[in-house]
Amino acid sequence: MSTRGAWSSKFGFILAGAGSAIGLGAIWRFPYITGANGGAVFVLVFLVCCLVIGLPVMIAEFSLGRHTEKNAFGMFRALHGGRLWKWVGGLCIVSGFVIFSWYSVIAGWIIGYLYAAIIGTFDFFQGSTAVGAFFSAFAGDALLVSLLHFAIIFGTAFVVIRGIKDGIETLSKWLMPVLFVLLILLAVRSVTLPGAGAGLEFYLKPDWSKFSGKMVLAAMGQAFFSLSLGMGTMATYASYLSKRENIATSAAWITFFEVLISLIAGFVILPAVSAMGASYTEGPSLIFVVLPGIFGAMPGGYFFGVGFFILVIIAALTSTVSMLEVPVAYFVDEKRWTRRNAVLFVALVSFLIGTPAAQAHGASEFWTHLPGLGTDFFTFISTLFGDISLSVGAFFIALVTGWVWGARNAVGEITAEGNTFGLAGTWSFLIRWVAPVTIAIIFVNVIRALIVG
Repeated sequence: MSTRGAWSSKFGFILAGAGSAIGLGAIWRFPYITGANGGAVFVLVFLVCCLVIGLPVMIAEFSLGRHTEKNAFGMFRALHGGRLWKWVGGLCIVSGFVIFSWYSVIAGWIIGYLYAAIIGTFDFFQGSTAVGAFFSAFAGDALLVSLLHFAIIFGTAFVVIRGIKDGIETLSKWLMPVLFVLLILLAVRSVTLPGAGAGLEFYLKPDWSKFSGKMVLAAMGQAFFSLSLGMGTMATYASYLSKRENIATSAAWITFFEVLISLIAGFVILPAVSAMGASYTEGPSLIFVVLPGIFGAMPGGYFFGVGFFILVIIAALTSTVSMLEVPVAYFVDEKRWTRRNAVLFVALVSFLIGTPAAQAHGASEFWTHLPGLGTDFFTFISTLFGDISLSVGAFFIALVTGWVWGARNAVGEITAEGNTFGLAGTWSFLIRWVAPVTIAIIFVNVIRALIVG
């Protein structure tokens, strides 16, 4: 294990795991998904999903990773050498490659928007129409978006190439506290804006007329996405963890931090949206089109905007390092490459895969309107290697833990070195029955939506 690297402490592992979970899923996706699905009632269902689906699957990933001390591919192969499980392990590695490639495109946009905020670009925009025009010009600049994509890819590579302790753990120890402080300050500013009360009521007072099966599916999907489950990230992180550490409590702390940050992000964005008279249902464009227009109109908007985009960059970086580590660990473990060579190879391939995604918002007509698919390359690849691949990965992680390896063996790993796990029976039921069934529902829903719509 020492040749692969190891965490220096449980605290460092928890911060790194929380950093993986607390990314654009919490800061960018959670607020707009909440706004589009009824506000407070969605939040309540999301919390339940994190508890009964997300946390059990995370504990499962931790137990698999630490027990085998291998990457996602090697983990499945060690527990069951069948061809199906090798394919599942391979899917996890490929998902790490591809998700990192398109995720870094969004992170690159954040760098561009931070620069625009610093030089005061948004101070002159009154409303989302002007910002929409700015975004179209920004995303349509092929050279600019490619350079920003490159900056995120190789900035992440610089961290991961330094290893577990000196790279990923050190970054997380510095950035996670900064992220939390910034988020609290921005939330205080947001909730004290004139007109923020309507946003607070929308966010905190459940309207049960908004409850629906579709909303429940959205909440399950968000819990799954935001906890960074399904591609072996958490299993890979746990493979560097000492047997002395209690992985059940570690998973609980990471889930707690992710949920907390998501909830605070809602306090940052939704009250500000209501204060400026904007719509909660703007969708994924909320950060890039709606919020900059709000910054230009609100008192102190310059500092609010700069602080917000710094916050989102921090969140994105703590996630990109975990995504890059998944395929890197594969090449280090299975192919016996040096960490340096593995990182550089994965970074280069991810940059090449992600370049068409960076060009898919107006910079290239071909990648913006893929022939025969009726969508752009970014949407296609993020759906295929996001919603679908992660759903498949999480389903099989629950399946292999609960039924192939066995929940009893997993509990034995969790309680190694005298660690306690008082909810072993409850967890075994959730990982054997509740988690795979609900994840399958999410997956089927995604496929059905793609076919229908």
